[in-house]
Amino acid sequence: MTLDSKLGQIKGVGGETEKLLKHLGLQTVFDLIDYYPRTYKDYSSIQKIIDIAPGEITVKGQFTEVKGRYVRNGLHITQGIISDETSATRVTWFNQPYRATHIKPKTNYYLSGKYDYSKNRYQITNPSIELESNFNTNTARIIPIYRETKGLKSHSIRKFIYECREAVGQLEEVLPPVIAKENDLYPKAKAIWQIHFPDSAESLELARKRLAFEELFELQLAARLNKLANTSLKSTQIKFDQNLAKEFTSSLPFELTNAQKKVAWEILQDFEKLHPANRLVEGDVGSGKTVVAAMLVHMASNANVQSAVMAPTELLANQHFESFKDIFKDLGVKVALLTANTKNDDLLKLIKNGEVDLVIGTHALIQDKVEFKNLGFAIIDEQHRFGVNQRQALKKKAKNLPHLMAMTATPIPRSLALTLYGELDISIIDEMPIGRKAVKTKVYTSKQRIKVVEKVQKQLDDNHQVFWVCPKIDADETWGSAEVAFENLAEKHFPNNYVALIHGRMKSAEQERIMNEFKEGKIDILVATTVVEVGVDIPNATAMVIESAERFGLAQLHQLRGRVGRSDLDSYCYPITDSSPISQRLKMFEGSNNGFELAEYDLETRGAGAIFGTRQSGALDLRIANISDRKMINAVKNAVDTLIGSGDYDSKSVLGKRVEELRKVTKYN
Repeated sequence: MTLDSKLGQIKGVGGETEKLLKHLGLQTVFDLIDYYPRTYKDYSSIQKIIDIAPGEITVKGQFTEVKGRYVRNGLHITQGIISDETSATRVTWFNQPYRATHIKPKTNYYLSGKYDYSKNRYQITNPSIELESNFNTNTARIIPIYRETKGLKSHSIRKFIYECREAVGQLEEVLPPVIAKENDLYPKAKAIWQIHFPDSAESLELARKRLAFEELFELQLAARLNKLANTSLKSTQIKFDQNLAKEFTSSLPFELTNAQKKVAWEILQDFEKLHPANRLVEGDVGSGKTVVAAMLVHMASNANVQSAVMAPTELLANQHFESFKDIFKDLGVKVALLTANTKNDDLLKLIKNGEVDLVIGTHALIQDKVEFKNLGFAIIDEQHRFGVNQRQALKKKAKNLPHLMAMTATPIPRSLALTLYGELDISIIDEMPIGRKAVKTKVYTSKQRIKVVEKVQKQLDDNHQVFWVCPKIDADETWGSAEVAFENLAEKHFPNNYVALIHGRMKSAEQERIMNEFKEGKIDILVATTVVEVGVDIPNATAMVIESAERFGLAQLHQLRGRVGRSDLDSYCYPITDSSPISQRLKMFEGSNNGFELAEYDLETRGAGAIFGTRQSGALDLRIANISDRKMINAVKNAVDTLIGSGDYDSKSVLGKRVEELRKVTKYN
């Protein structure tokens, strides 16, 4: 049996089982041994029968009797007595008639399973059972639990992996020996075996360490090599013009923060290089990333270089269009909006002829019919929402590779940013505009909702507006549904106010109409789903209510809170939770307005998926590594430095082939 062998060659795998394994994405022996457990049960502690208590247990003993019988409705019950030198207890299996004929007398067995009170007595119910003399895959050890499918359970997957034990030894080493030695890492084959059948908790931890290190090492090495390769690529050079920069800043009705100036200067320096800028700009909600982007667009426009902004939704694209148009109203920069609803061939001609300086749009920007005369600067907003192919399709619109500025209003902990975006330079706007007040946050339980209604009424009495956000659309009789919340608010609580509803299933034109009415002050309360999470700027909105707040990650809650507090007015956020008592996470949210602090907490307690709202594919799809493990990330970074510095990287080695594939799916230019 080899790593390439089909699973049908494994003992016990017939045609139907092979189909079930294929349903899990497993077709070869390598696929199977590379199928990591999702969790474990610890049956390694073997107890004397006299000492067992209700719960998951493992005992060793001999059966003094085993009998099977059919009862009502064809149900089969197998019952036996297992004993050791201290005591005995009853064992029961349901619908496993073969047990009675397979169990041998005067033979030692391990049993692992649940011991509890049932049918007026204590017993072990439906336990796994194995001979003491065999290698145990289901009892008396730390047992792996896999992602299963109907008809295929973990005990079968464990058995099949055990049958592949010789093939595990054929696994080639991936990490360079010097790096494995310096970091005290298991060999690859040993790590794989121990991840499936750990000898102890310690060996399981060492196996995880080895495989996690490899995941992060490949990812960071791919990013670093892409970054190095980026310096050999050609881009349009955009010279810095001090007078133009002064013209831009003097046109603003406010002064840029030091953080905005610093980030703008970093990218302006990038512009002067012959290779493309590749920079991620992070900034908390309301920190002023758009103004920084506008300053750079202004500089590009003066050099006859076109710019493009790609936003993930039409709502956000429209918001950007209005913002940039307002900033450039006296500066002569021509701005256009291009979305799926844009049906203007004249606009496409203007873009192609270079008569538009800045094009703002959605995925519509990457349509084949869209041509630029001289695209030299690409801005991708909320870039984690776009796939690699979409980002690269935008860059292909340029003759030379454009300078790239990826923006995100989702604060990303540095450990995560370095792992995901290692080939990008990272700039952080860590300062809020002068005069911006912190939003006051108070969490309420659903039983206290009337207090929130009273707080909202006070804001309405002061002629301010309110967001009321729900996690889902459909009516299900709870306030977590936007439709239910809308009905309750409009009919019961605020019948004298204009309450409107907006969600992602509405047509773009309808969403735009509602948002314009809200912006014009015609709507008092806007009931919404997370379509308003980013990019919506309503200075008169002073209260944000978030239903079923426990369903959101802290970073997403913080994004929603950022929709208010966008003026010098006192603003408030009222998360409502269906859970009681209030969770530690929501208490953390209540006590902090720092997005980076909240994202760090979410990363450590819930993982990266909580930061982005949904789990990302590609680079973020780590199976073992914990990206909040700064110690390991630093060790991996040092190891990558060592390998690149030594000049020993070989793209044709086992490591090289895997890294080159990663480079293709993660590169930005």
